Amino acid sequence: MEYVALAARCALGIVFLAAVAGKVRGREAFEAFRRSVPALVPLPRGRVQAALPATVVAVESATVLLLTTEFTAPAGLGLAGAVLLAFSLGIRYALRSGSRTPCNCFSTSSAPLSSRHLVRNAVLIAVAVTGLAASFAQASSAQAGAQTHPAGAVLALAAGGLIALFAVFTDDLADLLNPVPPPPR
Repeated sequence: MEYVALAARCALGIVFLAAVAGKVRGREAFEAFRRSVPALVPLPRGRVQAALPATVVAVESATVLLLTTEFTAPAGLGLAGAVLLAFSLGIRYALRSGSRTPCNCFSTSSAPLSSRHLVRNAVLIAVAVTGLAASFAQASSAQAGAQTHPAGAVLALAAGGLIALFAVFTDDLADLLNPVPPPPR
C-alpha cells in the first residue's frame, strides 16, 4: 500500500505544482486565470471574487507542501480531493451556463472547458481517494515500519509522474488524438 500512496502523492504533487507554476509564471498568466474565475464561480463582484484567484493559488501551494512528507500526506491527499471536487463543480457550472471560458488550470491551454476536464478531475479525485485509503491502510498495518524498497519507490514515482503528465497535458493529448480538420476551401 505504501507504493500506491507514494504514486498518488507524486501524481497529485506534480499536478498541483504545475498548476501553481502555470498561474504564477508571469503577470499575464495570472491575469488570464483571474479573468476566467467569474465564469467558474457565480459570486457577486467584490472582495471575495477579487481574492479568490490568489486564494486558489495559496491552497494549491499548500496542497503541494502537504503532499511532500509521509506525515502530512493524508491531509494533502484529502485537500487535493476536496479542491479537485470544487474545481469540478466550477467546470460543471461553466458548462451548464454555456461559457466558453478557456481552461486556465495550468495556464498552458486556450481550449475551452469541456467534459474532458471533468473526466480528468474525476480521475484525479479517484487518485486522491485511493492514495488516502492506501495511506490509512499503511499507517494501520504492521508494515508501517517496514523499509521501502528502492525499486518499488522508483516504480511508484514513475507511475505517479505518468499520471501527472496525462493530467497536465489533457488538452494537448486530446488535440493530438482528435485533430480539428482544416476548414473547407
